[in-house]
Amino acid sequence: MKPLPPPSGEQSPKPGTSGLFRRLSALQLLAKKLLDGLSSGIHKSPRKGASVIFKQHRPYIPGDEVRHLDWRVFARSDRFYIREYEQETNIRVTLLVDLSGSMNYSGTHAPCSKADYSKQLASGLGAVFIQQQDSVGLLTFDSRIRTFLPPRARPSHLQALSTALARELPGGETSIHKVLKEAAPRFGKRGLLILISDCLDQPAELIRALSLLRQQHHEVLVFQILDRDELSFPFTGWTRFECLEADGLYLDADAAALRRTYMENFERFQQELTAGCRRNQIELYRVVTDESLEATLSAHLSRRLKRR
Repeated sequence: MKPLPPPSGEQSPKPGTSGLFRRLSALQLLAKKLLDGLSSGIHKSPRKGASVIFKQHRPYIPGDEVRHLDWRVFARSDRFYIREYEQETNIRVTLLVDLSGSMNYSGTHAPCSKADYSKQLASGLGAVFIQQQDSVGLLTFDSRIRTFLPPRARPSHLQALSTALARELPGGETSIHKVLKEAAPRFGKRGLLILISDCLDQPAELIRALSLLRQQHHEVLVFQILDRDELSFPFTGWTRFECLEADGLYLDADAAALRRTYMENFERFQQELTAGCRRNQIELYRVVTDESLEATLSAHLSRRLKRR
């Protein structure tokens, strides 16, 4: 457990029909905005099911299908050549969204909590992938699995993803590595797993759990969602640090006396997480909640998808 400063600003609204509707509407509007700005140019011609990409020519062999003959090459060379293709299949994506208590933190300069930022990010990613005809699923968790929606590629599935995200409110303790190990059998065949979390867990255990997913031949991306306060520890004077994952647990201390120890521990944590992801060929993106979500996706996701 890691003590964090008490959240400032407005708290997430209590569960209710009107609150759920507002959160759902906001997610849907944001997803559409992100989709309009990011999806163009990622795939030149998305198709339902498998698609093909030209690979090379080879000489015609009796028995080959005539429809694969390249008549332009024949016109230039007076020889028959076959166009060969490699298959590009749609991928299965699962979004793993951390909604534990620590994700409820919102600093003085952040427009929203880490949880709200994560929901918006997940909703935008879901919209982009479904637009590209990829199957998208969702798993939300704290110390246990809350919601699991298997990957689907139907456009209507985006509504189910957005509804599930809007309904969930952050709370509870964190146990990311245990959840990943428990959830591993649900992911099925090889796919793309995107963890959206502050990653505040035991780094060695978290890396071990992520490496297990890599051993199962999944591709893994981690979006580490942090508040600017967690990077700079701007607090001064006598401050009460409340734990967001356990009620009634707090520490009253001189922030100036804690700052050096906190910064050293946080830097060590980040180094271990970064090194572990690098060893296991896991892409790690550190995202700060006062950064534009559109800029975040433009910088990290668009470049990556174009490489496909």
